[in-house]
Amino acid sequence: MYGLETASLGADTRTRLVFLHEGLGCVALWRDFPARLSAACGLGAFVYSRAGYGQSPRTQLPRKVTYMQEEAALLPELLHSHGIELAEAVLIGHSDGASIALLCAASQPVRGLVLEAPHVFTEASGLESIALAREVYLNGGLRERLARYHTDVEAAFWGWNGPWLDPDFRTWNIESALSLIRAPMLVIQGADDEYGTLAQVRAIAAQAGGPVETIVLDSCGHAPHKDRAETVIESAAAFVRSLMSSEDRRHSS
Repeated sequence: MYGLETASLGADTRTRLVFLHEGLGCVALWRDFPARLSAACGLGAFVYSRAGYGQSPRTQLPRKVTYMQEEAALLPELLHSHGIELAEAVLIGHSDGASIALLCAASQPVRGLVLEAPHVFTEASGLESIALAREVYLNGGLRERLARYHTDVEAAFWGWNGPWLDPDFRTWNIESALSLIRAPMLVIQGADDEYGTLAQVRAIAAQAGGPVETIVLDSCGHAPHKDRAETVIESAAAFVRSLMSSEDRRHSS
C-alpha cells in the first residue's frame, strides 16, 4: 500500500476531498478536475493511484473478482498515513472508484460521497463494452494511449479487464452494502454511459441508508467530469458545501 503515487492539493483542511479513480485511471488522468473542485469547495484534496496504476508499484496479477472490496479495506489506513481521517473525508469516486467508495463507506463513517457512474451489480451491456475495450486494447491503439499514463500498462489494463470478464464476475453484486451507508451521497450518471445504465442509480437511491441526490446528464458518457465538467463541478461543490456546518467552514478557511 505504501509507495503509492499521491498528490495533495489546496489547503490542509480538516475535511478533505479524496479522489478514487476509475478502472483504467490514475492521478494524471483526473487532469485538472481535483484542483478545480478543491478550489470550488474551499477544501484540500488528496488524489492517489491504486497499485498497478499510474506511477504506483505494480500489483500482482491476476486480480481477484473481489479486488474492489480489497481496495476499500485498504483505504482507511492509507488515508490515516497521510493525516486524513476517513470520518472527515468526502469520497469522490468514478466508476470502479465509486464502487470502492461505497464499500468503504459501508464499513466506516465518512462525511459524504460524490459518485460518478458507480457500479453496484454487473449488467450485460456493461460487460459487452468491457469486452470491446479488450479488443481495442489488443488491436486498436488503446494500449499506446494508456501507456502514456501508466508505468506498467499491462498491469493497469489486465488488473481491470481481467476480473470484469472473469465468468465469476457475472454474479458480482454489492447492493447489500448500501443499507449500511448513512452518509449523504450525490450520484451523477451520464445518460449515454456505455458501461452502466440508470438501473445502478435507481438501486442506490432505493437502498441507501442515508440521503441520496441523483443527477442524470444528457449528452454525457461514462466520465461526467470530462463530458460535462462545469455542471459536475457546480453540482458537486454545492453538495459538498451542504455537508459543511458553519464551524466546519471556519476550520476549513
